[in-house]
Amino acid sequence: MTEPRLLALLGRADALARRAGEVLVRMQGAELDVTRKELNDVVTAADLASERLVIEGLRALTPDAAILSEEAGFSGSEQAPRWVIDPLDGTVNYAGGLPWFSVTMAYQEQGRTVLGLTHAPLAGLTACFAEGGIATVDGQAAHTSATSRLSDAIVSICLTSHYTAEEANRTSDVIRRLAGLCRGVRIIVSGGLEMSLVAAGRLDAFIGLKADIVSHAAAMPLVRAAGGKVTTVGGRESRDEDLEKVVSNGMIHDELLQAIRGA
Repeated sequence: MTEPRLLALLGRADALARRAGEVLVRMQGAELDVTRKELNDVVTAADLASERLVIEGLRALTPDAAILSEEAGFSGSEQAPRWVIDPLDGTVNYAGGLPWFSVTMAYQEQGRTVLGLTHAPLAGLTACFAEGGIATVDGQAAHTSATSRLSDAIVSICLTSHYTAEEANRTSDVIRRLAGLCRGVRIIVSGGLEMSLVAAGRLDAFIGLKADIVSHAAAMPLVRAAGGKVTTVGGRESRDEDLEKVVSNGMIHDELLQAIRGA
């Protein structure tokens, strides 16, 4: 049973994520102020506006909690509970006018995510996790797909402009390996959204070989609660700080790992 305090916090955080989503949707329709960040990666005025709204809202909700955010970095005490947030996950998609972006929030106590939210306003998805029994996507119980063979699976993989040449080559090798083995390989690049789609049974797997904590912390426990797995390529349970996130419905996991090992 989810604790009442977490239920209350989830409801307030959900309202905050929806407000941030409304800001993002409104600003996407206007002329965006886009600034180059790392290599060809970008940050927009909308990233910063959403981040300000979310940080101010979370500080009002939980004044003693630390916050780790995509653009603002870390603030607060290392010993305190903390929020891990990405106020605009999928900035390149967003700046291009595409719908595949989200607001993600994870609330952690003693290094464990006890609450997670992913709100993708234009993709029409809201995923919620709270320790003790809540794991939903769009109000329905989260449950991974029943796909039992890699040959029937749809897999998404992250490949972005801030990858080094070596990282891009490794990812490209994984794509080549999977291209002849699965039903389809997709590149979406909004990790929180993609992991939530695995939890909802709409994607069978997601692979990130350079996965940052802010985009993925909220959805990792959701996938596991929905019956899926999140591991490294070597098969160890993936932690927030691990760069490798191999996410699946669980049923195809071993076959998926076998296919990409050695890439």
